[in-house]
Amino acid sequence: MCDRGLTRAFAFLGKRWNGVLLGTLGLGPAGFAELARALPGISESVLSDRLGELVRVGLVSRTVREGPPVGVSYELTERGAAVLPALDAVARWAHENLPAEGCR
Repeated sequence: MCDRGLTRAFAFLGKRWNGVLLGTLGLGPAGFAELARALPGISESVLSDRLGELVRVGLVSRTVREGPPVGVSYELTERGAAVLPALDAVARWAHENLPAEGCR
């Protein structure tokens, strides 16, 4: 029998970069350029798309900082932070049970 909750969770979190972005923002608020540097291999257009999606579903907030220079900061919402224990558990499981590979 299919677990609908797991299916929905992995369809969303398993979408390339979503889970990693949430985990990265779990370290604290970050700007677009900081996130791009923290995630080697992600294109700016994909990063922009994923952040927009995370903002739309209410897991991340986007704040425009007055300038100069004007900046944008992304931060986990309460709902976004609620997934961190699950992401930590999955990361722990991966470290213990999957072959080591480079971070992508």
